[in-house]
Amino acid sequence: MKLSLSYKNVDLREPIETEVAHHLAKLKKLLKTYAPDLVQVHASVEKHPRKAAFGFSLNLALPTGSLYASGDCPDVRKCIKDAFSDLCTQIKKHQAKVRREHQWKRKRAVPTMVER
Repeated sequence: MKLSLSYKNVDLREPIETEVAHHLAKLKKLLKTYAPDLVQVHASVEKHPRKAAFGFSLNLALPTGSLYASGDCPDVRKCIKDAFSDLCTQIKKHQAKVRREHQWKRKRAVPTMVER
């Protein structure tokens, strides 16, 4: 998995990198079916100049498509967590669509009433 991180108006880089590395380890479990060279993650962190808030955006490029997630919060870790949780749900949906799970879903049997 290739990672590129960009910062804009951010001074504390080390805590951000550790938090991103923690969440990337979770993503690797979801993306183990893809070749590691074909998966690219682009992340950017920015501090809004007039607000006490941070913005975090993620772009995930897969061989079958690309996904985008973002988070805006006053706390950097919360932004990162929101963006990665949104991206995880998108990955699960995308993989289900690629596998065509909606076509293989079994219909439930209709329960019949038994009279005695």
